Amino acid sequence: MDVKKQLLNLKPYQPGKPIEEVKKEYNLSKVVKLASNENPYGCSAEAKQAIQDELNLLAIYPDGYSAALRTNVAKHLGVQEEELIFGNGSDEVVQIICRALLDSSKNTVMATPTFPQYKHNAIIEGAEIREVPLVDGDHNLEAMLQQIDGKTTVVWVCTPNNPTGTYVKKDTLLEFLSKVPKEVLVVVDEAYYEYVVAEDYPQTVGLIEEFPNLMILRTFSKAYGLASLRIGYGIANAELIRKIEPAREPFNTSRLAQVAAIGALNDQEFVAECREKNKKGLQQYYQFCSEKGLHFYPSEGNFVLIDFQRDSDEVFNALLEKGYIVRSGRALGFPTSLRITVGTEKENAEIIEILKDFI
Repeated sequence: MDVKKQLLNLKPYQPGKPIEEVKKEYNLSKVVKLASNENPYGCSAEAKQAIQDELNLLAIYPDGYSAALRTNVAKHLGVQEEELIFGNGSDEVVQIICRALLDSSKNTVMATPTFPQYKHNAIIEGAEIREVPLVDGDHNLEAMLQQIDGKTTVVWVCTPNNPTGTYVKKDTLLEFLSKVPKEVLVVVDEAYYEYVVAEDYPQTVGLIEEFPNLMILRTFSKAYGLASLRIGYGIANAELIRKIEPAREPFNTSRLAQVAAIGALNDQEFVAECREKNKKGLQQYYQFCSEKGLHFYPSEGNFVLIDFQRDSDEVFNALLEKGYIVRSGRALGFPTSLRITVGTEKENAEIIEILKDFI
């Protein structure tokens, strides 16, 4: 049976090793997963209670329009309800954008390395991929501008960038947006927005009226701790949302995800506590890197990319044997680095001691 030719050389997304598999393989009783940038503190108690209250309604389809969640998110952000689109994680919003705007006659521009699903979904739609290498971990926006032509329909900007944790400053982003042709969509992926502490990080939501070709992506998977429920959203000009909505699957977000997201959104104190703990956790890694002379990128996410100047799989396996699952940089475009999710203070200290012994 024939499938699209562009699928033949694509590989499915490869997540980090599951905890139970590692326990069995290495005969371990304790395994800590710091590979997928999940929140080590879980989610808000309000989200858990919301799920509990919804359990008697599992036989009923969810609201396909996510009306209650839409109202809550719109109020939280100060936008119109029509300026939102919800997805099965922000990953699905990426898929919706590609499905709506890309085909074999179009091209799309992105940094490299960056979040791989931009490229993955664009390839499925048959679009030409134009990748621009990072410079010192940062997006090279000037070079990305030069790649835009009459067939470009989408430009992707991941900030904070995964896997480097670097971000695009306010003035830099504004200059970039002012130069991108109005018919080209700029997608600013802010999956780690709630972890950001940089004072010059742009508040992008206020820009969607000025730039109708801007779309912002956010998620409840990271700081809100709802990764298993898969819910994220896009923010953009209402006309753009209306045009791409038909590419969204019906009932694409579950009842549990919608009510949990409302509960999580209403507990901003929990988010603030996680952000502060994450900031302190990053400092643990920064101090370790400074002591050992290891290069790292200062991160605005809940992860850090550290260059060990040796095969990243070697360091990855050394940690795996001790019960710590991280992300080898080999699959991320940094073959001598590890991307480590910031865990609890205790988990960070433990993994740092293992790394010290290994070095």
